[in-house]
Amino acid sequence: MEPSALAKLLDQEAWALLNALPPYEEKLAMVLSERLRAKGFDPEVVALVLTQSRLRAKAEPKFGPFADGMLFTPAGLEQATRLVVAAHHAQRYLAAGITTVADLTCGIGADSMAFAGVGLTVLATDLDEATAAVATVNLRAFPEAVVRHADGLALDLAAEGLTGGTGGIYADPARRTRSGKRIFDPKAYAPALDDVWALRDQVPAVGIKVGPGIPHEGLPQDCEAQWVSVDGDVVEAGLWFGPLAPDGPGRSALLLRTDGGQTSARTYRGDGIGTGTGEGETLPDAVEGVDGVGRYLYEPDGAVIRAGLVADLSRELDGRLLDRTIAYVTTDTRHDDAGQVPLATGYRVLDTMPFGVKRLKSYLRARDVGRVTIKKRGTAVTPESLRAQLALKGSAEATLVLTRVAGSQQILVVEPLGSPAAPTTTPGSTPGSPSDSE
Repeated sequence: MEPSALAKLLDQEAWALLNALPPYEEKLAMVLSERLRAKGFDPEVVALVLTQSRLRAKAEPKFGPFADGMLFTPAGLEQATRLVVAAHHAQRYLAAGITTVADLTCGIGADSMAFAGVGLTVLATDLDEATAAVATVNLRAFPEAVVRHADGLALDLAAEGLTGGTGGIYADPARRTRSGKRIFDPKAYAPALDDVWALRDQVPAVGIKVGPGIPHEGLPQDCEAQWVSVDGDVVEAGLWFGPLAPDGPGRSALLLRTDGGQTSARTYRGDGIGTGTGEGETLPDAVEGVDGVGRYLYEPDGAVIRAGLVADLSRELDGRLLDRTIAYVTTDTRHDDAGQVPLATGYRVLDTMPFGVKRLKSYLRARDVGRVTIKKRGTAVTPESLRAQLALKGSAEATLVLTRVAGSQQILVVEPLGSPAAPTTTPGSTPGSPSDSE
């Protein structure tokens, strides 16, 4: 967004128009645009407010009702931290005794909103003038926050009062090019990751948001690297230094679940000796062994997988991996997670069979299955392609897992724990039986 466009958007009449618009609907946008122009509104203003209305609707999953009073840029919204996650960032600084935070790459101001919301003094900076202006609008309700159009790395940290033990630094480096292409090399972040974590020599309390795909190799040994999932989706990773990592260096997973407007959280660090990600990497010391399919299958939360804690979870479940490179854990004993936020989704294994479309099609038709949920790990088969090949027409439902078992492509027929087990006739092995119903 150009500064001139932002100035037009912040005009009293344009701002009032934006806030008076009905909830955004793509199919009605053109009709609404024509209606507003017919009423005499500037066509550029109409385009600006409708764009913001669309972005606000898109932002609702991240910001909830706060989105209705915010401004966005497309790139800023794409990278912005969800407020439910930003709140946990803010709590780290608060618990560490930090009173002032410099948000070096504030973007549209999502994390700065959370910092100011818990009473921290915030200095937010951004290199892009229009983005800094948008952040100023979004932080207008927080007198604790000041926004500057500036290079955060060029700040005089001592002069800003950040080096006395109660100051902290936060950064969310840009991970996309101007064309929108995702950047995977941390050295190509803007600013480069090395330049940001070097600041811990001046300010020990440093937090950095990074992409969840960041490799474990090369991460500083003195940080807590934490992967975060929200309702099962892995949304980010964070690197936390000094007092922001009270449990010490290592890898952890933060799992957040929302239900009825309430959020539950669970942090998992495992036993600290797991290696690898559990997805595409061999886990030589992960478990006692890789063996056949047990009665139950557990799919770890994505944050647990990305944090490389599948082996830890496998030991906790007294289980084993189906394959050393696949993040599925199988057990012979059911384990019910008493927590509000489970570390893994559990399934009862009904049947297994070698992969084969003809065999699977016959199996499902014999059971009147017409709808299938297909999960996959470690196979090139796409659920859409397989579903089309099966061409099912029955009335029953089934859940299929396409994966490798000790290197062999297999199909597991499963059902979520809590569902009554259905009698089956297995064209292969039979991990469960009708008497296993619970």
